[in-house]
Amino acid sequence: MDLFKKKFKCEQCDAKFTVYDDLIKHARHDHHHDIVKCDTCGKEFIHEQDRLHHSREEHQKKMEGRIHKSEHKHENKSPSPQDEVDAHTRNFGDNL
Repeated sequence: MDLFKKKFKCEQCDAKFTVYDDLIKHARHDHHHDIVKCDTCGKEFIHEQDRLHHSREEHQKKMEGRIHKSEHKHENKSPSPQDEVDAHTRNFGDNL
């Protein structure tokens, strides 16, 4: 039974690695391959397509959560001082 399957394979020389970072180091050192980095987290990729997929899957979901955060209205238990002034001013109307 093979517990440590080498699932990361070099496309140029068929070397196999158990850790993705080892494949990156191999490609950079042995094949002088340009490595592309994720602008957000710095993770390295051999192919631009892999970086784009990572960015969409990992970082876009987080951004969507931030975008939709403003749509959720949370009840504010204690009104701000300005809200209190506005509420009292409305009660007086034109009587000022």
